[in-house]
Amino acid sequence: MSKNQQLQQRKDAVFARGMGNMAAVYVDHAKNNEIWDVEGRRFIDFAAGIAVVNTGHSHPRIQAAVADQLSRFSHTCVMVTPYESAVELAEKLVELAPGETPKKAIFVTTGAEAVENAVKIARAHTKRSGVIAFNGGFHGRTNMTMGLTGKVAPYKAGFGPFPSEIYHLPYPNEYHGVTAEQSLKALDELFHCDIEPGRVAALIIEPVQGEGGFYQAPPAFLQQLRAICDQHGIVLICDEIQTGFARTGKLFATEYAGIEPDLMTMAKGIAGGFPLSAVVGKADIMDAANPGGLGGTYAAFPLACAAGLEVLNIIEEEQLCDKALAIGELMNKRLSALQAKYPHHIGQVRNLGAMVAMELVHNGDVDQPNAELTKAVVAKGIEKGVILLSCGVRGNVIRFLPALTSPLEVVGEGLDLLEQVLAELI
Repeated sequence: MSKNQQLQQRKDAVFARGMGNMAAVYVDHAKNNEIWDVEGRRFIDFAAGIAVVNTGHSHPRIQAAVADQLSRFSHTCVMVTPYESAVELAEKLVELAPGETPKKAIFVTTGAEAVENAVKIARAHTKRSGVIAFNGGFHGRTNMTMGLTGKVAPYKAGFGPFPSEIYHLPYPNEYHGVTAEQSLKALDELFHCDIEPGRVAALIIEPVQGEGGFYQAPPAFLQQLRAICDQHGIVLICDEIQTGFARTGKLFATEYAGIEPDLMTMAKGIAGGFPLSAVVGKADIMDAANPGGLGGTYAAFPLACAAGLEVLNIIEEEQLCDKALAIGELMNKRLSALQAKYPHHIGQVRNLGAMVAMELVHNGDVDQPNAELTKAVVAKGIEKGVILLSCGVRGNVIRFLPALTSPLEVVGEGLDLLEQVLAELI
């Protein structure tokens, strides 16, 4: 039995079944966009910890910043005795968030916490209860965020009931025949059939769906949502947890639509792998909650704040927005060539920056998802030495999230391995 197999056996004995792992690859060390397991095997990483290490594994500047912070202190609780790094990071984030309205921030620990707190803030500000989300959206695994999430398996199955006053709309998706006009019509019908606008506290949307399949909301659609929310006093929450911090070629994907969200949720790429999340939004809305109503013991974790400050420096100085665009262009070109080679199996290739997807189908038919091939590609990729992730409501999308610091030649090497995978499976 290999060491990976031994570790998997030990994990299965002590981890609850619900916290599974995609592959029995136990990591020994990682650098930039490469991982080496405990048996010495090298993998090209197209997952980046699910869009967390946009700045690459073990970036030396982040390591140095965290080591310096650790030498001074690791925790005091920012709500008891705060520290300058948390203040400085909040200053930078409110400056960088889209729009000219004065903003404020809070820090918590996970993406789900950020979403929960955004909803709390919206309800405190509006004195309303309803929340609108979208089919295919993913916002977390807590009870509230599962309710907001528009994907049953594996996130919602068996965990209900969920909070009341949550409503779902179709997400505009041209490939699947859902137009922006249809989504807006569904919103109008919701206002007439289920809940009046005056009881809606917030509408939450991912500018590019993550777990839902990497579908992008049209900029004009987001602009129309902004106008509708303004008309009815509804707080517009943009969930930038997977799309943020240069992943799409801009610091935040919302920038492509030229709108200013009322609130934004941030996590994943914010701190280079250290646990940190944030809500950043318009100051008058953010101040609606009473003192003590927001926060958490580990909120604004000092090591994560130090890492987050360095992440912002790296994004700017290493021009990671431009690099995301270059990576996305390369991947789209290579994957589109594979689509031309396998038109009956690859239904669509799409990307926004380095947020890249390949949707697998039967017979070239959008309505015949090929989840079996998707699972096989992910498994065969591990055999070949490339780490891939799947997503999509129907489990038939391969998503690519390479570190934005990835050398293009290593990205190309990973795509070579993917090409071998497809040649063996199709």
